Amino acid sequence: MPVLVASDLDRTLIYSAAALALTMPDARAPRLLCVEVHESRPLSYMTETAAQGLTDLADAAVFVPTTTRTRKQYLRINLPGPAPAYAICANGGHLLVDGVSDPDWHRRVTERLAGECAPLAEVQEHLLRTADPVWVRKHRVAEDLFAYLVVERELLPGDWVKELGAWAENLGWTVSLQGRKVYAVPKPLTKSAAVHEVARRTGADLVLGAGDSLLDADLLLAVDRGWRPAHGELAETAWTAPGITALPERGVLAGERIVREFLRTARGTAGGAP
Repeated sequence: MPVLVASDLDRTLIYSAAALALTMPDARAPRLLCVEVHESRPLSYMTETAAQGLTDLADAAVFVPTTTRTRKQYLRINLPGPAPAYAICANGGHLLVDGVSDPDWHRRVTERLAGECAPLAEVQEHLLRTADPVWVRKHRVAEDLFAYLVVERELLPGDWVKELGAWAENLGWTVSLQGRKVYAVPKPLTKSAAVHEVARRTGADLVLGAGDSLLDADLLLAVDRGWRPAHGELAETAWTAPGITALPERGVLAGERIVREFLRTARGTAGGAP
């Protein structure tokens, strides 16, 4: 039975220059591999060691990138190793099979959202009305499923995020602050539901996972073993759960450690050397 590895990407496996957390002396900094270019500029990185580990993981497990990114944002990432047969985008709104969204899965998701939470238009209107242009740089709607703001973090009032979360809770939505983005996402739109579907299709009997943000909590609750880095929303709130290991590493070295844990566990399960 295959091992399934479902991992968040941004600030879990891949890192922007601002999120690398290279606190060691320059001469001891790890070699980096650029895995994403946007508008002709390098955007996201892994260590070369993590990249090799991710390539090796393809022989030991079914690797499923599991991201809140839209399909377009995901497809510009060039991960090392073979192209994943499955990928989860838009926080579970799209299940990609060989790079193409499964229409039946997407239909099931949208039907559930329509029946269980307030419409996107209501949330979007609230964001436009209450967010201050002084600290908002962009308003975005992702895949007609959820909304997010790009903000100036140093100007963003912390109380505003808390008030938005309380307001959204009553409508069946959740709020997450990740880097310079404030996400408003319907509660039924989850990574875990899509991961369960991939596990069913592949027949996996062991599911591993990793993530750093509030939107990854349901994913980590759904896996058999999981890891979170020492940065991000989950670390800031000391979030934990059975089977979840809180790692001491931060930044891109946390990504390297996570890949190492995936590989060690998958190989051990398959009877190979840890």
